[in-house]
Amino acid sequence: MDFTRRDFGKIAAATLPVAPWAALPATLTAKPNSSFDGVQIGVIAPYSYRAMPDANNGEAILKHLITNGLSSVELSPEPIEAWAGAPAPAPIPSNTGGARGGSGGRGATAAAGRGGAAERGPTPEQLAAAAALKKWRLSASVDKFKAFRKMYNDAGVHIYEVRILPDMNMSDEEYEYAFTLAASLGANQIGGELPTDLKHTQRLGDFAVKHKMLVAYHAHTQATLTAWDAALAQSKGNAAQLDCGHYVAGTGLSPIPVIEKLHDRMANMHLKDRTTPEHGQKNLPWGTGDTPLAEILQLMRKKKYKFTAAIELEYPVPAGSDSVAEVGKCVEFCRKALA
Repeated sequence: MDFTRRDFGKIAAATLPVAPWAALPATLTAKPNSSFDGVQIGVIAPYSYRAMPDANNGEAILKHLITNGLSSVELSPEPIEAWAGAPAPAPIPSNTGGARGGSGGRGATAAAGRGGAAERGPTPEQLAAAAALKKWRLSASVDKFKAFRKMYNDAGVHIYEVRILPDMNMSDEEYEYAFTLAASLGANQIGGELPTDLKHTQRLGDFAVKHKMLVAYHAHTQATLTAWDAALAQSKGNAAQLDCGHYVAGTGLSPIPVIEKLHDRMANMHLKDRTTPEHGQKNLPWGTGDTPLAEILQLMRKKKYKFTAAIELEYPVPAGSDSVAEVGKCVEFCRKALA
């Protein structure tokens, strides 16, 4: 993609961090490959590694990916921007419900997308952090993002999506930043929660078409067979991101009919094992819930679907284990299902 449409300013000169690839233990130096019999498996990060002490460090995430043998990742912007020198975000109150990036990424925008804090409004600290982040983003050099991409690509990992979805009230310059950030990292899509405002999805779709990219719209338990229809009808830049576990928990139904219906408009898919409403909508270790994960993977192989199916670790990490080990179990589940 040609990025001359934007003349990004230069941030303060700094020595780029040394890529961890050459310093990894010998047991980790084989490049990962998580394409199993034609089905590309990825992971959502840093969310799936959120219990790790270094969860938001871009180099540490790369090491976890290599340990798990994963060659594809959906990344939130936090570790990318932190690596590139972005200002630190304001602390998010503990009752806002999780560490996953919201519509615009960090600070006040992210907090506003996660529940309790949205009802009270952002704190002065969050507003100041959001303003500082916006200023940094609009003067950031794509060279840093390209260096981050090289670090991952050299290790055998492809960043296929950046989970950064501009809010409706953001400027065109911020929309440009989101798409250019993703493209600089080698991604062909940005992603976030499915908006309810069709003006928002129209605007996002228009920007996606302009940048020859996709917007992947995620849905939680509100998802239905027709949840994405309006957005998909608006623009070829709009696409679905089905969360199979949430769909089972919300509807009590198999997600396979949705996959078959939307396969040609599916940007990517999230995998987790949840139970139906009748069984408590629980998040469980893979293979113990009601989500037909093996059947979903086998459908992808049979139909030769090329979108990525991403592991999302949401069940509680058992005592004596850690996120990396549990993601590894999910990878092995996929491998065996496709053996």
